[in-house]
Amino acid sequence: MPKLDQIMTRGGDKGETSLVDGSRVSKATQRVKTYGTVDELNSIFGLVRCEQLPEGLAERIILIQNELFNLGSELATPPDSEFADRIPRLDSSQIERLEGWLEEARAHLQPAESFILPGGTKAAAVLHLARTVTRRCERELVALMTEEAINPSCLGYLNRLSDLCFVWARLSNDCGRADILWQPGTPAEPHA
Repeated sequence: MPKLDQIMTRGGDKGETSLVDGSRVSKATQRVKTYGTVDELNSIFGLVRCEQLPEGLAERIILIQNELFNLGSELATPPDSEFADRIPRLDSSQIERLEGWLEEARAHLQPAESFILPGGTKAAAVLHLARTVTRRCERELVALMTEEAINPSCLGYLNRLSDLCFVWARLSNDCGRADILWQPGTPAEPHA
């Protein structure tokens, strides 16, 4: 297994990568696609933290980023590996925390009267991007779950996280007052 500070290993030049236990698998496996999408999501949350956010969100996002790293590690570790017991695993307490944050944020929002378009503030737009990538993580994880046994808390966590991204996006849009509402059909052309 390469050292953590070793960037260039040339180990992936033939289309394979190492799992946590050192076993080699194709980069095209569902396991690698799934934890790769989790890594992508974590990077988007890094972008979210660069924006002007409602008070307390940046600290919560750092916690989520650490948990996403744990999730990626869990997915990159075969369940029968000697390392499986040492990898942090998501559990129901983390899902419940996300649910609490979700309800807390919803209490500050204006009711939605229409579907909401991604946008408004830059923070809201990037949170909507995080929401859509979280949904892709869910789809990748469901595909992986058809192939092998996966901790069911992983899927529950991602499902709540996508809801939380939506609510935090609205919170970042002046508690929903700056949301951009969907106009069904073709919107009228703006007048010149």
